[in-house]
This record gives sequence, C-alpha cells and structure tokens, in this order.
Amino acid sequence: MPLPRFLPAIALFGLLLCPDRIEAREISLGGAALALDTAAIAWHEELSWTEIAVPETEAQAKPALASFGPFRVTDPRSADMIGVVDSRTPGQFAAMLKAYPGIATLRMIECPGSDDDEANLRLARMVRHAGIETLVPAGGSVRSGAVELFLAGVRRRADSRAEFAVHSWRDDLGREAGDLPESDPVHREYIDFYREMGMSDDSARRFYALTNSVSFDDAVYLAPLQMAAMGLLDLL
Repeated sequence: MPLPRFLPAIALFGLLLCPDRIEAREISLGGAALALDTAAIAWHEELSWTEIAVPETEAQAKPALASFGPFRVTDPRSADMIGVVDSRTPGQFAAMLKAYPGIATLRMIECPGSDDDEANLRLARMVRHAGIETLVPAGGSVRSGAVELFLAGVRRRADSRAEFAVHSWRDDLGREAGDLPESDPVHREYIDFYREMGMSDDSARRFYALTNSVSFDDAVYLAPLQMAAMGLLDLL
C-alpha cells in the first residue's frame, strides 16, 4: 500500500535543528540487530514540537510528451514519475522504453509506494536492467515501496530538500515483517534485492531492519543527507 505524504518540508530540518529529540534504540529483525543513534536514524511523524517556519517546496513536473501510467516522458532522455505502482506498471514502463528507448533518467516527483509489492520489485529490476538513473528533485517525495524503486537506479541522486519515508510491509493477510519468523523466506527476498542493488549483506540487513522498525501504519522519514551517509545516494 502507498504511504500518504503527511510530513511538510519543515520536518527535513528537524534532525539538524534538534538532534537530541532522536533516541538510540535497538531493532532486531531477520537475524540483524541494529543500534540506531542520532547519526543513523531519521525521525517519525510526530515533529509538531518545532515551530520554525520553513517554506514547503513542491517538486514540479515538466510538460509531458507522452504518458504511460505513472510515467511522463519529458524529453527523449528523461521521464517523471508521479503515482502509485500497481500490477500494470511494469508493462507501462516497458511500453515507455519501447517508444522512447533513449530514456536514461527517471525523476521521482511524487511516489507514495505500491499496491503490488511483487510488481514493484519486478519494475525495480527492469529499471536496473535498462541502466536508468533515479533522481529526486527538491520537493520530491519517495515513500514506502517507491524507495526500493529509487534504489534500483544505476546512479541515485537527490536534492537535499527531497523526502524519503520507509515502513514495514503488510501482506494480503494483514501480516507485517515482525509477525513472521526470522527463517521465513520473505525476509530473504528483500535482503537479496538490496544486495542485488549493490549493498553488502550487512548493509542490506541493516537497511531492511530500518524499514521494518515501525509498523505499516507508521513511518520513518529519512533526509537525503542520511541516505547519503548510508551510501545510498549522491546529493545534487
């Protein structure tokens, strides 16, 4: 399920302004124990304590030459993405590349996640196979399963004013990651995906633990600076 965009741009400055608000904690999932301190963890949605006014930045999509589901071709070498991934999206992506084979950059503008995790991972592998860069501009928002899609870029870049958010997955039976035993193969599926995208086994386990450190109904928001510190992107 996609993750609604709750947090204004003001939250992206919360950690830098008041790092003492973030407490270290232990997360154990899939055999990975992860101690998260102020240098590694982001923040949750409850940041109403700050009253500093920061103008919100909204990423602007460029005029489209053609549209394929959530993808909007802006020129022969780039496309914007706005919307949710569902079972149709991999086919729409393939149709876009057939019509515009020179596309090299996917700008992720407003990407709340997916309605179909299997389709989302399949699409991510298609992005990687096509050699496409993923880029999040100022004001862009990448949440939930869209983070996996972002990680599929052969090069990953983001503006410091972009936004990322992760949370636990939930299956059709209502089960979340923490409800299944460590030996369940579904955990390995995600860890293997992260390794396929270039992470070490340790980093993949740590990132998977971070994504599942909160329930499906909650979210951990990550600043691009933090994603960069984890080696997951380059700042624009």
